[in-house]
Amino acid sequence: MLPKGLTGRIVLAFAGLATAMLVAVGISTFVVLRDLHENSIQDSLSRQVAALVVTMSREPATQWDATIGDLGASLADDGGFVLVQNAAGAIRVISGYPSSLQMPPGPTGTVRTASGTTRTSDGKLFVYVEYSKDATRARTFVFAVPDRSVPQAFGDLARALLIVVGVLLLVGAPIAWLLSRSLTGPMRRLARAAAELPNRSGEPKPVPIEGPSEVRALTERFNAMALELASTRAEETELLANLRHDLRTPLTSIAGYAEAIVDGTASGDRATAAARTISEEAERLERMVGELGVVERLRQGPAALHPEALDARVLLAGAAARFDVRAAGQGVVIEAVEPAPGDPMLDFTGDRLAVERILQNLLENAFSVLPHGGRIWLRAAQLQMPGRSAGISLSVTDDGPGFPPGTSERAFERFFRADPSRAGSGSGLGLSIVRELARAHGGEAWVENVAPRGARATVLLPIAPVVPPAQS
Repeated sequence: MLPKGLTGRIVLAFAGLATAMLVAVGISTFVVLRDLHENSIQDSLSRQVAALVVTMSREPATQWDATIGDLGASLADDGGFVLVQNAAGAIRVISGYPSSLQMPPGPTGTVRTASGTTRTSDGKLFVYVEYSKDATRARTFVFAVPDRSVPQAFGDLARALLIVVGVLLLVGAPIAWLLSRSLTGPMRRLARAAAELPNRSGEPKPVPIEGPSEVRALTERFNAMALELASTRAEETELLANLRHDLRTPLTSIAGYAEAIVDGTASGDRATAAARTISEEAERLERMVGELGVVERLRQGPAALHPEALDARVLLAGAAARFDVRAAGQGVVIEAVEPAPGDPMLDFTGDRLAVERILQNLLENAFSVLPHGGRIWLRAAQLQMPGRSAGISLSVTDDGPGFPPGTSERAFERFFRADPSRAGSGSGLGLSIVRELARAHGGEAWVENVAPRGARATVLLPIAPVVPPAQS
């Protein structure tokens, strides 16, 4: 089972890698050491036997057993043995106590000696040297010693592995610790920052960007998320403050006029006026609730839109008709500019409800600066902007006071009002919703002052659909 902590997993990975390396190196080193020891035993025995055979070649055969005596005794003390096979094939033990009498393969051709390993009937392994019978007067001698190359190789390997393990601990442990620290340090800071995030107020302090590239990328995304969360909290706080402000006025009016009707203070024409005011304030509350619904819908992204074929001229005419009564009450003239003969078609694809909301909010904004009299012009046209697809522009122009200097760039900020001292009838969300709906379509919105007086708000919507239809 894997450790729960990252440090434990890194240590386990290093330990596993080190173990695998030790096993691989140990096996290969063992094979080499065993062969080296076996060759060393063979070389040592071959030199002793060669010197002995030279001596035997100068003596009569009757003295060979005595000549072999010292070497044979030494081999026997070491667990080895000496065998001799005569010309008739009979095998005799000269020294030692082998468990079986079996002559290993002898030398062939011009080679004077044969060497290698042989196993006796009890399973013991011996290194032997067998001299050619041509050098020993038709007799074959086999000199054998126990093959201790395996335990000797294990002994050398154990000493080498102890050194390797020591080096791994001295070098690998600090590396594992530094690697673990480079990962766990930044991640612990991220964990602490994430734990503090729900209770932190104001702009968060960015987490230092440290560690590997993946951890750096994670930290950057966390900092961006924390900043976005702080911005959202600030907007929510501002939204609640504006809602309290904007709801207080209509609710106060509704409560006051309703109380006047109930206690009889308002009667006759005054009661009718009071009822009309209550109705107007109720409509104002309904508009505010509608704007909040649009804000919630925009959080779902472009997929919440339902594109369909639209005609810009029909939309402008419908928007102007919906404000006829209000225009007559305020003495405002609404004019939907008709296209000239030969002008291109003004068809495009978009969400009907969203585009109607755009025109409604632009008209509401224009009416808010034209309390008594004035003109409003509605116009649609084809528009091609650099870097964008061909689109349809919908513009609403009024001959009001225009935007104060330096405020046109902030006109689309949520809750921003060009004149903070004006209570107004809106929530400060209208133009912000216009831009968000335009961008949800893949378009854009902007405002500008016009000469000699007035302002124009323009929305560019692409002709071709740029958002996928919502799934039914």
